[in-house]
Amino acid sequence: MSYSGFSKSNKTLALFLTFAKIGMVTFGGGYAMIPLIQRETVDNRHWVTNEDILDIIAIAESTPGPIAVNAATFIGRKVAGIPGAVCATLGVALPSFVIIAVIANILQAFQNVKIIQYAFWGVRAGVLALLLKALWSMFRQCKKNLFSGFVMAFSLAAAVFTGINVIWIIIICGCLGILNCLFRKERV
Repeated sequence: MSYSGFSKSNKTLALFLTFAKIGMVTFGGGYAMIPLIQRETVDNRHWVTNEDILDIIAIAESTPGPIAVNAATFIGRKVAGIPGAVCATLGVALPSFVIIAVIANILQAFQNVKIIQYAFWGVRAGVLALLLKALWSMFRQCKKNLFSGFVMAFSLAAAVFTGINVIWIIIICGCLGILNCLFRKERV
């Protein structure tokens, strides 16, 4: 569905409702939202492309704040400017805020109940599956060459086996990308 003929207020409402839906039905944080964000914004709404999603996730991951909020902000801005960014961000954050506020008030009374503990174990397993799906989807869409394989291996090894802060790993990977571009003389 194209939104080129829609008014800006209709676009901002559509952004708010789309991201509110994503925020309401996704458990497990921003990474678990990536497949839903991709399906809604690329496949269903055609607001952005798969390449845009890869870029948005890379930018959202390397900027301060939750990845889903950053991604919603970027997509909202692309679709409907600053009002779109605000509406998409509110849409994705509001359901979590309300749910956490309610859960925080009642969880303490039920935290020692075994069935609640088992439910959280199940949710964690489901979230892991969503994270792996997002990883697989991003891997399939990335350019595959010796350089990107090296950067991926370096990043994984640095994140898993060292105490290097992830921010430094992202900065180093960005610098490696720039150096690779300069070395190959591929100007952007």
